[in-house]
Amino acid sequence: MGLFSRIKKIWSQDMAIDLGTANTLVVLKGQGVVLNEPSVVAIVDQNGKKNVLAVGDEAKTMLGRTPGNISAIRPLRDGVIADFIVTEEMIKHFIRKVHKGSTFANPRILICVPTGSTPVERKAIQDSALAAGARRVQLIEEPIAAAIGAGLPISEATGSMIIDIGGGTSEIAVMSLGGLVYSKSLRVAGDAMDEAIVNYMRKEYNLLIGDSTAEKIKKEMGTALPTGKNTYPVKGRDLRSGTPKEVNITEEDTAEALNDIMKEMINAIKQALENTPPELSADLVDMGLTLTGGGALLKNIDKRFSKETGLPVHVAEDPLSCVAIGTGKALDQDETFSAMLSEY
Repeated sequence: MGLFSRIKKIWSQDMAIDLGTANTLVVLKGQGVVLNEPSVVAIVDQNGKKNVLAVGDEAKTMLGRTPGNISAIRPLRDGVIADFIVTEEMIKHFIRKVHKGSTFANPRILICVPTGSTPVERKAIQDSALAAGARRVQLIEEPIAAAIGAGLPISEATGSMIIDIGGGTSEIAVMSLGGLVYSKSLRVAGDAMDEAIVNYMRKEYNLLIGDSTAEKIKKEMGTALPTGKNTYPVKGRDLRSGTPKEVNITEEDTAEALNDIMKEMINAIKQALENTPPELSADLVDMGLTLTGGGALLKNIDKRFSKETGLPVHVAEDPLSCVAIGTGKALDQDETFSAMLSEY
């Protein structure tokens, strides 16, 4: 290895990336989560040439508010790459940001991927990271990373079940002895919840709202089981008159809007339980189910899942960062978790 290569390696800290549909989290080896920004890129079209204008937090503020020559896009859909070039630019931006703008950054990167992603989709993620400047890229499956981050005993001969509800996918998995006994990647998650709220407001109130407003409603008033009578003001455009309008909604509204999605998730959980070997099912009676991801923060989702399955349901301590923390631990302890890492 030449002197220049050695310098690049010293200056480039290994990174773990939770490359999510909604948010990207970056963990630097030995430092924990150092970046948490929306997976959004703003592109400006200048005389037919497209350039990156902003990435992350700054780009998200532009969603739905851009002039004609600027487009704010999310390059990942349902947990997989929808725009290869923009994803590469986004990863490049995040690598530079955590390495304080150094052009020498050439890190080893560990990225988590949905269990349902195909080899072609996994190779696309790996190629994007390599093109962004990584010297080596390894992949780990999301539910395994989530389980490591939640502190579940996945290496032991006992059953652990994780439900990771992200932006584009919900990962449902049963694990034992460091491997996946059963896994299912459901392309119904946080984004689908936002879309369901948009559709409900259009249908019930003749009110047109954007995705950002729907996300705010989900965070402020969203619930899997209505328990309160509080109201929440929602502003949008009246579909009849075309003028701005404000209505007040309740928890009953959001519970009804999200009911079909909850049913789909519950059916997938029950299917996972039906496909779990009896010995591991016995473990789950005591261990219960663990929820991670941003969707785990939906009010009463644990109560709804527990009511439908008859099992205890726990929300992880830091559900939003669980996958990133687990990916970081796998990076730190690569000898322990080497069997769970892959390359394409």
